[in-house]
Amino acid sequence: MDPAVPAQPRHPEPPARQAQPRLSRRRLLKGAALAAVPYALLPDPRAGAQPAAVDYPPAEWRPASTSNYTASDRPGDYAIDRVIIHVTQETYTNTLTIFGNPQKKVSAHYLVRSADGHIAQCVHEADIAWHAGDWDYNTRSIGIEHEGWVDQPAYFTNALYEQSAKLTAAICTKYGIPKDREHIIGHYQVPGTDHTDPGPGWDWVRYLRLVNFA
Repeated sequence: MDPAVPAQPRHPEPPARQAQPRLSRRRLLKGAALAAVPYALLPDPRAGAQPAAVDYPPAEWRPASTSNYTASDRPGDYAIDRVIIHVTQETYTNTLTIFGNPQKKVSAHYLVRSADGHIAQCVHEADIAWHAGDWDYNTRSIGIEHEGWVDQPAYFTNALYEQSAKLTAAICTKYGIPKDREHIIGHYQVPGTDHTDPGPGWDWVRYLRLVNFA
């Protein structure tokens, strides 16, 4: 979710589980909140789900539109071997609204709020969120968005780091993912990406330490 480039729809529903064209997630987010409001008011098929529906118990269920991810049965359909760290380039509230807009074709599994580390789950881990801009990486990863901007590290609060690290640690333990920088990566490390998030202000040493001691 950082600087946009001219692009085509990035995350269309794949007709045959093949690589899809990429679209800048920053472009999808930028200025979308107001346009998204009417869609956010529409009921989602999972909107009535109880808190037990979440994969990570501390999270709140805030579902993305079913038009913004691919239903799947992971890890049966695809092995999960990565956690991808993102920064929204938007507010927490606007990001939820965008994920709920069926026209935006973007989502992530989780969203972490800056002020207090509160976590929303937007897509079930079994399903394929459209967050990486690369179909192969989407199928094999869990995407975690963090409220903030890559050039404003003040958004990366103690609470955000600590709660995100607990989430990542739980995901790694569940799927047998090594808790290291080869398997916990930034969006900028996805092959072919134009993104820079989480940016130079993200403290990877601190984050990995928190993950490993969670």
